[in-house]
Amino acid sequence: MPPTARWLVENGPRELELLFQTIVYHPSAPILVTDDDGNFKDASVGVGKLLGVAREKIIGRPIHDFAQPGFKPQISQLWKALQNQEEHNGTLRLTGPDGSPRDVEFTAKGNVLPVRHVLVLRDKAPVEAEDASSNHIPSWVQDYALYLLDIEGRVAAWYSGAARIYGYHTDEAIDHHVSFLYPGEDTTNLKLQEEFKRAEAEGHVGTEGWQARKDGSRFWANAITMALKDENGEMQGFARVVRDFSERHEKDEKLRRSRARIRPIPSQTTIAGIVSGEFERIPEANDAFLELVGYSREDLLGGRLHWPDLTPPEYAALDDLAHEEGLRFGACSPYEKEMIRKDGARVPVLVATAVLKLSPFRWITFVQDLRERDRLESVEEEDVEVKDDFQEIVGGSAALRRVQRQVEVVAPTDANVLILGETGTGKELVARAIHRMSPRKNLPFVTLNCAAIPTGLLESELFGYERGAFTGALSQKIGRFEMAHRGTLFLDEVGDIPLDLQPKLLRALQEKSFERLGGTKTIPIDVRLVAATNRNLTQMMGDKLFRSDLYYRLKVFPITTPPLRDRPEDVPILARHFTKKYADKMGREIDKIPSETMRALMSWHWPGNVRELENFIERSVILSRGPNLRAPLAEIRQDATETAGGVTLEQVEREHIIRVLRESAGGGHHSGYPSRIAPDNT
Repeated sequence: MPPTARWLVENGPRELELLFQTIVYHPSAPILVTDDDGNFKDASVGVGKLLGVAREKIIGRPIHDFAQPGFKPQISQLWKALQNQEEHNGTLRLTGPDGSPRDVEFTAKGNVLPVRHVLVLRDKAPVEAEDASSNHIPSWVQDYALYLLDIEGRVAAWYSGAARIYGYHTDEAIDHHVSFLYPGEDTTNLKLQEEFKRAEAEGHVGTEGWQARKDGSRFWANAITMALKDENGEMQGFARVVRDFSERHEKDEKLRRSRARIRPIPSQTTIAGIVSGEFERIPEANDAFLELVGYSREDLLGGRLHWPDLTPPEYAALDDLAHEEGLRFGACSPYEKEMIRKDGARVPVLVATAVLKLSPFRWITFVQDLRERDRLESVEEEDVEVKDDFQEIVGGSAALRRVQRQVEVVAPTDANVLILGETGTGKELVARAIHRMSPRKNLPFVTLNCAAIPTGLLESELFGYERGAFTGALSQKIGRFEMAHRGTLFLDEVGDIPLDLQPKLLRALQEKSFERLGGTKTIPIDVRLVAATNRNLTQMMGDKLFRSDLYYRLKVFPITTPPLRDRPEDVPILARHFTKKYADKMGREIDKIPSETMRALMSWHWPGNVRELENFIERSVILSRGPNLRAPLAEIRQDATETAGGVTLEQVEREHIIRVLRESAGGGHHSGYPSRIAPDNT
């Protein structure tokens, strides 16, 4: 016998059993590996949950220890039957965690390895409707094809589980190249050579794909191939475990897709916790992980941390998928779940696990705390303490606080205020805050948008007119100055006042009186003037479009409202505020803004400032049909690459309308753009 063959005969079964232990320990399905006498040689995490006993306290004990006293003679008979026919189904009466009797169905498969049998259990107790899927023993945990290959890839040992799954007896498989299990594939040999090279280099390799039985039927096979080396590091062959994943394959793919869709990985990649273990034990963890799950280092050193105990039952399927990905690829894709703290509370986390060693099984997991991410995504969360006087001004940035301090300083006085800033930055809100914090707060606050009034009518809007002052003046009209007597007059877009009207405005401010059009009576006024503009009045003075004396009369106390791009930290606060506002208005239940959406909102430069953001959020609420805000991110991402700085809100709105009309072939479909788009130069 060649030395490698002798080594495989002597050491192969032990190496296969170690690999089998790695496969069996993790599933939430209760799986037991026994010897001929019914002693438990290994157990899955699910067995510990079923019996209410820690997994390490099950291994090494006979099944009699967990059976009801009157049922023990029947167990001996069952074991003899199993050894005779290799496949058996029946019922065991075991003792539950509370000491009460429990009927447990079992499916047994004999000799997956020499003197090693698999017992899969299922509690016969009634289950809730939502847990009905657990009332079934999946085929992939019932039986296992274990076999050994020599360094050339020929079958060196073929055990009963392999014979049951493939249909080939031992004498039909021994000395055949493993490619005979892949009939009809031209590239099988090349694929297998690559697989063996990877296993030799990396220690093991996991694959999934179609394989064939003796009768020609195909099944989706999950295969774990481990390289076998002697004490000198010389290759001696390969150990292989194959499971029939036909039933599980489609479910795994759906779960993998849904897992990717749930929520994106947060942009912050700081690792909160690092924990490593051997099978389900946790011997090592950093302080951040211990703090996250609420355990002390004494708990860790005392062996009181077990990885399965930290996971709620509803995440078992995700954990199973992650374990299988680790076996196949060496690591799993990061995924979200919850962990159970020592006090019973749950904490949302993002986990990623890497396999350090396959046999015996060692792993390391990186855990990111998602509580802060969830807090930021919550629409209900209040990030900033808003004073009553600034209740309409939402945000907490340093730039916004500076504006608020300026308002607090000037509001108690009667000084004229000139508010400068781009369109959509909330200049009118600042004006209202000035009035609300002034001694005039209980008196009128009158507004006039100078850009929205035709030039010929602006004077009459400001000062009013007498009956008969011009054709159509059938009655007396009170102007805005007179309406604002003893209160505050807010002139929005004051830069649009015609040059020939500016002297009359200046005179009214200087003399604190005016005359109505067509009138001769001088009317005294006591008005606090607040003006706003998005224009460059200094440049307009140079171009002789704005009087310098009026400019300096208005600019007693200037306040500049910052554009939204200069205070991106306010975007999440504003987004939550507008989401709640419009969700309440439309009767929607929206409680989350996904982190991907929030990152997109913060990365867009918002040329239309807060008003553009508000319109975008309103449109997003209209499109949302569930608890998460569904925003049309393609719009701002596309615009972000197509538009440059300096564009106006009007240009953005115009381009958006044209694009939507073009996509809807002239207006046949309008979902996805604002229900109202009206230029408002505030």
